[in-house]
Amino acid sequence: MTNTDTKKEDKKTEVAVPVTSAIPVSGSIIPSATASARPPFRKNQGRPPFGANKGGFGGRPGFGGGKFGRGVPGSRPDMDTKVLSIRRVARVIAGGKRFTFSVCLVLGDKKGSVGVGMAKAGGTSEAIEKATRDAKKNMIKINLTKSMSIPHETRAKYCSGVVDLRPAPGRGLIAGSAPRVVLALAGITDINAKIISGSKNKINNARATFAALKSLSE
Repeated sequence: MTNTDTKKEDKKTEVAVPVTSAIPVSGSIIPSATASARPPFRKNQGRPPFGANKGGFGGRPGFGGGKFGRGVPGSRPDMDTKVLSIRRVARVIAGGKRFTFSVCLVLGDKKGSVGVGMAKAGGTSEAIEKATRDAKKNMIKINLTKSMSIPHETRAKYCSGVVDLRPAPGRGLIAGSAPRVVLALAGITDINAKIISGSKNKINNARATFAALKSLSE
């Protein structure tokens, strides 16, 4: 047998490989045997449910929602936190400026314990955590009456802020701005708080209110 005859026989023994594409048959599509079966696609597959990465529904991730921002990083679950101010401060160094964030917040359990903390850091979340630790460190326990009011009038001064606190039986919480936040997180009711000075600095007024309450705890 010659070489030409063997080449003809090899060509006859070749088998056609089936095409893997879908073949339409009478208006329908039949998938090929080699096509891999994929699971059905589900929307939001692998994602956490809504609000899982947040302190509360409708709040910022890691900061929490609610009136007083429950869920601040570093705070206890039985504590409520309210951020009074977040400022960006700059320090001039060789070659330019270095920016950091200063945070002042109030921490309280609404059962007579309250604290005011301040801290600085390169990021807002780090500054809030440091301020929360500072507020825990400076937390005080206030001597309150059975109606959750203060026993007598008191006044305190911090820098340019002067705050006067007076008991107001049956009147509820009468205060505004920073003193209201401090008194609300302390759980004090039936009290009248008044800012005597003309200062509108929230930090100084909150510190003055905290100093007035601290005089009651001693």
